[in-house]
Amino acid sequence: MKRICVHILALFMILSFGMNMVGCGYQIQAENLMDGIEAETVAGKEADDAFLQGQMAFSLDLFQRTVAEGDKENMLISPLSVMLALSMTANGADGETKAEMEEVLGMPIEELNAYLYSYVKALPSGDKFKLQIANSIWFRDAGFTVNPDFLKTNANYYGASAYQAPFNAETVKDINAWVNKHTDGMIKKIVEGISPDMVMYLVNAVMFDAKWDKTYKDTQIRDRVFTSLLGEERNVKMMYSTEDYYLQDENAVGFFKQYKGGHYSFAALLPHENVDIYDYIAQLDAKELLETLNNAEKTDVEVCIPKFSYEYSLIMNDILQAMGMGSAFGSSADFSKLGSAEDGNIYIGEVRHKTYISLDDKGTKASAATSVGMKAESATDPEEQKTVYLDRPFVYMIIDNATNLPIFMGTVTDIIK
Repeated sequence: MKRICVHILALFMILSFGMNMVGCGYQIQAENLMDGIEAETVAGKEADDAFLQGQMAFSLDLFQRTVAEGDKENMLISPLSVMLALSMTANGADGETKAEMEEVLGMPIEELNAYLYSYVKALPSGDKFKLQIANSIWFRDAGFTVNPDFLKTNANYYGASAYQAPFNAETVKDINAWVNKHTDGMIKKIVEGISPDMVMYLVNAVMFDAKWDKTYKDTQIRDRVFTSLLGEERNVKMMYSTEDYYLQDENAVGFFKQYKGGHYSFAALLPHENVDIYDYIAQLDAKELLETLNNAEKTDVEVCIPKFSYEYSLIMNDILQAMGMGSAFGSSADFSKLGSAEDGNIYIGEVRHKTYISLDDKGTKASAATSVGMKAESATDPEEQKTVYLDRPFVYMIIDNATNLPIFMGTVTDIIK
């Protein structure tokens, strides 16, 4: 029996907004079906304890499972990217599949749509701290019937535009040009080619590009040794500064470093020297982590941060199934609200996640891509000077200061130039 794939791609990364004109003079050939049509006004829901606890629980569970599946390398995920990708996908689910996805996502999808609508809308953006979001849905113009309510829901709550396209070489150029523009050139290509069994791509782009609130002078950048997880010494460039917020839990110390505008922060947690970083991550509790971030101590803290940049990628199928989304990955999945394929039942075939980060003396750029591919069957003295030197493996986050929710979560276990 012919196999049909629906790829739902969520890309969270550096971008500049643009619709049909997408850079380098290239103009998207596919017609935007939402062009000139305004999304309906919907009722959002402001973040409360239920939302914050649910989002942190999802974020930490995903982070811990990803670390456990990894090869003890530098890693980075965007919980926000995965959450939005799966939430948009869940709008096409029904029955047991919908119930399982809602259990993993933390609440009924209708309620989550409202929360995410308000949360994303409230994320600020400015000249020196940019976080922006764009969404688009691409679907084949033959052999697949999309559910209009699915498009309508994602347009209303996620601002998704919709493109009906022939899924040929021109469509490959269209999608890649859109992604290239909305990632500020950080990802040139997301689609190599479109096979005959592919029927949908759903693309979400979020940009994060922020300058430090306190810029570094040349005298604050000095050589220092970073000791890797394996005990190897690396000569790296360290950036020294005095920050204003100190973090501490039973097994680690850390700090906040603000970005311009005061809306976002880099948060670092350095396990004590006698604590293995993976043991530390495994014992983290979502409620306690949120409390640690919420209860940061206002005091001077001397810190140093290494310059680093890296990419990371993984397949999340096993992780998400272990979290409770079992039926969504099987032939018994119910995605009847998404649409229908002529030759079989639709289910999730692959969830692929890619990330990138670059951190230096100017600021931070971070990106992530989440592809959901769907197939059809055939302790310290307060007067003592606080210091946190990130010269050995550490955990870090890029957080939204209004909620202390992580947009990105990662580990640095080695720095290789």
